[in-house]
Amino acid sequence: MAARMALLCAAAALLAGCVTNVENSNPVPTEPFPTVRADPAAAALLPARVRQSGRLVVGVNVPYTPNEFRDSSGRIVGFDVDLVNAVAAVLGVTASYVESTFEKIIPAVTAGTYDMGMSSFTDNVERQKTVDFVDYFRAGVQWARRTGSKVDPDNACGLRVAVQATTVEDTDEVPGKSARCVAAGKPALVKVAFEDQSSATTALMLGQVDAMSADSPATQYAVRQTDGSVEPVGPIYDAAPYGWPVPKGSPLAPALRQALQKLIDTGAYRSIAARWGVQSGMIDTVTINNAGQ
Repeated sequence: MAARMALLCAAAALLAGCVTNVENSNPVPTEPFPTVRADPAAAALLPARVRQSGRLVVGVNVPYTPNEFRDSSGRIVGFDVDLVNAVAAVLGVTASYVESTFEKIIPAVTAGTYDMGMSSFTDNVERQKTVDFVDYFRAGVQWARRTGSKVDPDNACGLRVAVQATTVEDTDEVPGKSARCVAAGKPALVKVAFEDQSSATTALMLGQVDAMSADSPATQYAVRQTDGSVEPVGPIYDAAPYGWPVPKGSPLAPALRQALQKLIDTGAYRSIAARWGVQSGMIDTVTINNAGQ
């Protein structure tokens, strides 16, 4: 009930035109963080510069709830953040997050400005031309609707669909569905883009849009936080690995792989995923550059 009241208050504020970014309204899980122990064998694989500095510099773009966003105190938090913090602990170093625009992270990784990137990057063959990816999760596109409504993502011509700007749902998925509607002589989808995922979810709750399209962990988190007001609909489309980009050929990739595999084998990975309600995307075996294989 408290969660629903908080969301209704946020919705009322949005109607009044007072909210421009509701990122800080997203609650941080209260479940305890799992115990993580250092692994000297994994740490020995680190590049000398990282091992000697004790610092892993991570480029990140926020907000993308629940993977990376700012809490009410301004800290960068989320599923990805918890996972990278745990990996850093296994490696005996500290993760240091540097905020950046999304499109500048991979070039900064290749230039050596960041040791790695962390922003829900989809590992794909094109990106593998410039960086290697340590794949840590599997996600796809998942739609949501107001609970009890009749929205069908495979028959959505003419509907208003909320997305977060610059995501694959904004640039490819919804426009592609819309183009197919038009080609069939049906009304186009009306794409409504928001700066952050929380605003897209709130618009769906308020009935300002008919549906929402987002990466599956974002949709699952939204469902969890709306106390039954929103439900997922349809399958997860185009599932693909999320990966951490690192410089091509860097020894950091096998170090991250071994540290993450340790978290999977000890159950810490599952505990972190459960804190954020994203267990459906968990993996069992860590791979490098798994897209297209």
